[in-house]
Amino acid sequence: MGQPVASRGQTATPTLGKAMLNKYARAFFTRVLTPFAAFLIRRGVSPDTVTLIGTAGVVAGALVFYPMGEFFWGTVVITLFVFSDLVDGNMARQLGRSSRWGAFLDSTLDRVADGAIFGGFILWYAGGGDDLVLCAVSIFCLASGQVVSYTKARGESIGLPVAVNGLVERAERLVISLVAAGLAGLHTFGVPGIQYLLPVALWIVAVGSLVTLIQRVVTVRRESAEAEEAAAAQDDAATQDNEGKQQNASHGSEAAT
Repeated sequence: MGQPVASRGQTATPTLGKAMLNKYARAFFTRVLTPFAAFLIRRGVSPDTVTLIGTAGVVAGALVFYPMGEFFWGTVVITLFVFSDLVDGNMARQLGRSSRWGAFLDSTLDRVADGAIFGGFILWYAGGGDDLVLCAVSIFCLASGQVVSYTKARGESIGLPVAVNGLVERAERLVISLVAAGLAGLHTFGVPGIQYLLPVALWIVAVGSLVTLIQRVVTVRRESAEAEEAAAAQDDAATQDNEGKQQNASHGSEAAT
C-alpha cells in the first residue's frame, strides 16, 4: 500500500494506513516505527519491498479469512499489515528518496489491496454467506471504487484538476468497510446482532461511491467545458492580435508609399 506520495515529492490521496490513523496517532506511530524503519534500511531492505510485503499481507488477510466468514481475524491481519504504509514512508524519508516509480507502485498496489478486500466480501456472500444481493452490492463497491479512482486519474491525465472532494473516496470506503467487518466478526464471540453492521456498511459504501462517481463526472465535464472556453478565448485573442498587426503593417506600407 505504499510510501506516502508526499515523500515522493507529489500530492497524494491518503493511503489506507494514514486514513485509519488520525494525525496524533500517526505522529506517535511514526516515532515508534522510526527505529524499526532504520533497522530495515541497515539490513538492505528497500521501501518498495515493504510496500510489496504489506500489500501481500492485506491480500492474504482478505482472501483467506473473509471468504470463510472470519471477519474479525481477517481485519486484524489486514490492520497489522496496514502499518507498512507508515514504515515504508518512514524509510523513504530517511533515505531521502523521491520517485515517480514509488508513487506509481503505491497507487497500483492500492488498487490490488482494494480488490482483495471487496473480493473477500464477494466470495463470502457468494458462498457461505449465501446472500446474492449483498454479493452484488460488494461487486458494485469493488467496481465503483476502481472507476472512481480512474475518473480522477484520467481527468488529471488530460490536464484537468478534478477539484472535488467526493462524498466517499478511497479512505472512507476502506475505513467504513474494515471497521464494520472487524466489528461484525465479534458475532462469532457471542455479541448478538452485530453481524448486521457489515451489510449496512456495504450499502453505505455502494451509495456513497455512486454519489462520488457522479460528483467527479460532473466536475470533469464542467472543468473540460471551462478549459475549452478558455482555449477558444485565447485563440480569438491571438487571431485579433494577428489581424491588428497585419492592419498596422498595411497602414505603414501605405504611408511609406
